[in-house]
Amino acid sequence: MDVGLMVTSLGDLDPADVAVRAEELAYDAVWVGELWGESGVVQLTEMACRTDGIEIGSAILNVYSRSPAVLAMTAASLHRASSGRFTLGLGTSTRKAVADLHGMAFDRPVRRAHETIELVRAYTGGTETPGDPVDYDGDVLEAADFPALDAPVPIYQAGLGPANRRVVGRLCDGWIPHNIPFSRLADAFEEVAAAARERDRDPDEITVAPYVPAAVSEESAEARRTLRRHVAYYVGSGEGYRRAVATGFPAATDRIAEAWRNGDKRAAASAVTDEMIADLGVAGTADQARDRLRTLVAETGIDHPIVVVPEPASSEMVEATIEALAPVRA
Repeated sequence: MDVGLMVTSLGDLDPADVAVRAEELAYDAVWVGELWGESGVVQLTEMACRTDGIEIGSAILNVYSRSPAVLAMTAASLHRASSGRFTLGLGTSTRKAVADLHGMAFDRPVRRAHETIELVRAYTGGTETPGDPVDYDGDVLEAADFPALDAPVPIYQAGLGPANRRVVGRLCDGWIPHNIPFSRLADAFEEVAAAARERDRDPDEITVAPYVPAAVSEESAEARRTLRRHVAYYVGSGEGYRRAVATGFPAATDRIAEAWRNGDKRAAASAVTDEMIADLGVAGTADQARDRLRTLVAETGIDHPIVVVPEPASSEMVEATIEALAPVRA
């Protein structure tokens, strides 16, 4: 079973050290997110230079804070530094991050994602002959006269809502869903597949690579508590995430969101049920977590699970989760 590992926000652990360890443990890819703190691009560069064969990917870089040209140059540089091991994962992020952190208008996010992906694809030589000038005239983006680079990279998109999933189907090599209950994943993918078929693309060639929040502990109750806090944070802090979770658990999601809005994070976490935990992540002892991950992959059509250790996890839990879910332990 191919398994990727997200290496962002792992406490005091150095991300590049974690990438080296992930390669030793036979993870097939390491992924880096970026919100606030350190640059995900710099972290990916160090990982590329310190590893030999493991794939590396961004999950995700947002389509607002870097222009399509900068994203294309970044992809080309990481493609070279990793000897072709890089995958560019993109997404719209959230209104909070785009407006309050980057000071930009969160305007037409789906269209912005669509045009960014088209333009990055052209700039990296995916739709243009390297050296030929790229001309693009979109609704929100335009470009002219700069040549395409010779650095075709796979492009994944973290599309949650139906319109964003259609972008995946029309344009992308992979889909990075997050907080869509695994029992609803096949239904959600139908939006991707329909858009792909409209463009004469084969949906089976689109990699499904969801985040899999995971917590492993000798005390399974402690692992579940960690995942409860993780789910509550996302339901409470992002409308898109709330809607995604609500596709499977509408009533519970409303209770979590209300508690979070009222400033009661403890109550919000307590409102996350065991059923939600089982459908949104992996939590328990090492054996329980391994069995659950195998079951998820076997029953849901996941091609590439990306193990994400929630930020509330202790250092001991981080280490235990990385070890327990490594392919060499499966």
